[in-house]
Amino acid sequence: MDLGLNGKRALVLGASRGLGYAVALTLAREGCKVAVNSRSEANVTAAAQNIASETGTQAVGLAGDVGEAATAAKLVEAAVSALGGSGQGLDILVTNAGGPPAGAFESFDEAVWQKAVDLSLMSHVRAIRAALPYLRKSGAASVLTITSYSVKQPIPNLVLSNSVRAATVGLTKSLALELGRDGIRFNSILPGWTETERVVELMTARAKANGTTVEQETAKQSQDSPLGRMGDPQEFANAAAFLVSPAASYITGVMLNVDGGMYKGTL
Repeated sequence: MDLGLNGKRALVLGASRGLGYAVALTLAREGCKVAVNSRSEANVTAAAQNIASETGTQAVGLAGDVGEAATAAKLVEAAVSALGGSGQGLDILVTNAGGPPAGAFESFDEAVWQKAVDLSLMSHVRAIRAALPYLRKSGAASVLTITSYSVKQPIPNLVLSNSVRAATVGLTKSLALELGRDGIRFNSILPGWTETERVVELMTARAKANGTTVEQETAKQSQDSPLGRMGDPQEFANAAAFLVSPAASYITGVMLNVDGGMYKGTL
């Protein structure tokens, strides 16, 4: 299937590794010009170079911490300037950020909660707000927020993520309703446990705490899925590329689980 992505311009936040990188690479393989973001200038430069080298398409790296209020507008302006195109617009925005720390409710003070809100909610709000004038110039505008299946099925010891990411789902659905007449689609993907660098780090920490191995902890966590395994970042990226593409032109307001059946509810 031709997704219709060739020549489209995309900004992918939180994309030097993990799910964000997989999405950016997949979009580039489909012919998108991509701008990728990370807090680390070295990491994001390397990611952009890898994408450009593998796909032969334009890829630029933009450093900046999306948890800081002023960053989103700067990233959007830089992406639009770098990717160019008719009318200096933007076709695709993928908002993504690292999750807040794990821990029980009573272990966090108000400052930690505020930081979680800035990272896991306001980073999406600010990026979307900054991108809207440019998305309105596109004939195939699409926004994808990356959240977590925890918004439907809370994960133990992740009260910050469970709470704040749910607000991002509410934002996504609201904007799908509010801005559909402007020709902008809004969807969210709710990933389950996926074998990213971050998850390997979490499994390593669990193994150290439990006196087990990374393989044992990964196998234990994988049992949450009826498929008996964690996801691969490419499986997530395939769904993401479809959702943001013109091939999904009548899909908006969808909260799509890409979790191997880890979410056990019916709705």
